[in-house]
Amino acid sequence: MAGTYLRRHVDGLLETHLAEFPAIMLVGPRACGKTTTAARHAAAVLRLDTAQGSDALRADPDAALRNRPEPLLLDEWQEYPPVMGAVKRAVDAERRPGRFLITGSARSNTDERLWPGTGRVVMLPMYPLTVAETRGRPLRPFIDRVVAGEVLSGDEAVPDLSDYLGMALRGGFPEPALELGEAGAQHWLASYADQAALRDARSHDRMPDASRLRRYLEALALNSAGTPQDKTLYEAAGIDRRTARVYEQLLSDLVLVDHLEAWSTNRLKRMSRTPKRYLIDSGLMAGILGLGHEDILGDSAMLGALIDTFVAAQLRAEAPAAATRYRLSHLRDQNGRREVDVIAELPRGRLIGIEIKAAASVRRSDARHLAWLRDSIGESFVAGLVLHTGHDTIQLDDRIVAAPISALWSPRPNCQQSFTTQGD
Repeated sequence: MAGTYLRRHVDGLLETHLAEFPAIMLVGPRACGKTTTAARHAAAVLRLDTAQGSDALRADPDAALRNRPEPLLLDEWQEYPPVMGAVKRAVDAERRPGRFLITGSARSNTDERLWPGTGRVVMLPMYPLTVAETRGRPLRPFIDRVVAGEVLSGDEAVPDLSDYLGMALRGGFPEPALELGEAGAQHWLASYADQAALRDARSHDRMPDASRLRRYLEALALNSAGTPQDKTLYEAAGIDRRTARVYEQLLSDLVLVDHLEAWSTNRLKRMSRTPKRYLIDSGLMAGILGLGHEDILGDSAMLGALIDTFVAAQLRAEAPAAATRYRLSHLRDQNGRREVDVIAELPRGRLIGIEIKAAASVRRSDARHLAWLRDSIGESFVAGLVLHTGHDTIQLDDRIVAAPISALWSPRPNCQQSFTTQGD
């Protein structure tokens, strides 16, 4: 696929946003394709990670932005943060749409009280490739299709668990996903986190200890798709609570880790408030831990965590482009007897519950937590899904369906799913 541009979920958003807003910022992990995508929408590019681009800005940032073709792409803004002050002044002076595209590999400095982009810059998250993007499939977000009641059938090109595992191990960063062989992809992913975290941390005036940061990242990878207590992580890494908080914020700023907050409602008591932690990419998770195909097939717990991380990455990347606004969370009670892997929270208190199963056979009992949630919240429950590694779509219960994981990237237009009681 090298040399062929694959349309991304954010492309459509960039097209509409540039027609409405003066400045849009793409924020995502390094090497996820932000510059490649943004450049397709830009009339000119100013790279701040080169001497030529940064020198012009340092000399006179306002003049450097003046009289250039628009949209002007400012690539890697965090290499020279004062450029955002110049963007603010340019937008305040002439607020017409489509003036600036900005990319960055860190979320730091965007939430500070004196951040100049507030009210001038629209933030747009971008993540590693989804399978739909890598395969050139129609980019119709999965949650939109569930809300519309479409049939959730699988992809015939994904016959078994081994294929899912192969996709999860490659992940969604364009180079290992599209251009490298298996061994090359493993080496790329193994080195990525060290280079990105340490290089970018130091460019933001942070100086983490390399070995301790690596240990903490390994602890996060071991617990990806889990709900570990903070103490579990910092003791595993051999660091104290304060250092762990600094590292957690750093890795979140660099968009290497993500949290799903715990979902709760007044209707349900004794629910856990612990967030579910994820590495941003399943391939990155395996690369950090140095695990390959056979290692993971021989460890059912690690296999489940990797597939969960893989599925969550698909849903996270689609969320900004979905017509249905949703926020991802998870559900777990305090004693761990009931849990739902992923909750998609929709407007007006509605939700979709998703269980992720790294197995091909599905029984009605696999949906028991979804059925409990449905019965607990009533009409607010839109649908429940058990995503599995088999082939079949099965009605398990009222508003609960089992479907292949590959249904995430295999839309079937003009087909309606009957979310009805099994046997109706």
